[in-house]
Amino acid sequence: MSVAKKEYKRITVKTLVDMKSKGEKISMLTAYDYTMAKIVDGAGVDVILVGDSASNVMAGHETTLPITLDQMIYHASSVIRAAQRSLVVVDLPFGTYQSDPKEALRSAIRIMKESGGHAVKLEGGKEIKESIKRILNAGIPVMGHLGLTPQSIYKFGTYTVRAKEEQEAQQLKEDALMLEKAGCFAIVLEKIPAVLAKEVAQSISIPVIGIGAGDGVDGQVLVLHDMVGMTHEFNPRFLRRYMNLYEEMTTAIGQYVTDVKSEDFPNEKEQY
Repeated sequence: MSVAKKEYKRITVKTLVDMKSKGEKISMLTAYDYTMAKIVDGAGVDVILVGDSASNVMAGHETTLPITLDQMIYHASSVIRAAQRSLVVVDLPFGTYQSDPKEALRSAIRIMKESGGHAVKLEGGKEIKESIKRILNAGIPVMGHLGLTPQSIYKFGTYTVRAKEEQEAQQLKEDALMLEKAGCFAIVLEKIPAVLAKEVAQSISIPVIGIGAGDGVDGQVLVLHDMVGMTHEFNPRFLRRYMNLYEEMTTAIGQYVTDVKSEDFPNEKEQY
């Protein structure tokens, strides 16, 4: 049992701020279903992100854009039933908050009421400021997301590193400060230079969680299916695979097929 498990019975948004102030790194992973979330929660992960990346790893879409609010609520509800310790943050999917603050509030309320999630995450900076304010005014915790924002992939046209140029880097720093002042409890920084990410983390009091943003931030997040090697074609520099489940599962399933066809399974001990 880890020290974190003994110290924190239930992670809250306040816990994360306290962890940053104490210099304790924050662990965050995605999960989209009950079984995987139960494993992630039991392993001591601080934050479970019900990410719109479910569009990719669960549904097979090329981007995160197709997933709907109803589908996100379904995934989040499954995760919430498993989480006993972790803070559960749910992505607001594309099209549910960008243009209309009232629609953003309705979307966030649906997630909180229908899934039981603990907070929502939105991608973007000053362009969604009013949506963030409207959600926060309703008492719903908000996590920001800057840098590479996958919901805007067709605007960027590429998944390459963001904010390498001075102008974009300056805008990112300004957006991070704005998100803090607006009341966000944390910010995800995705695929930006490590030096910039460290500067942002040191300039604000709320936690900064990185993915492809170096080691100078307050915590890290990865997509669970990538981290355990269930996916095998996605190989960015920032990804560390802790297992190779794709290979292990392929071998196991292949053996099952062989055993069934050879009438080795089930044997006498596996029958009633």
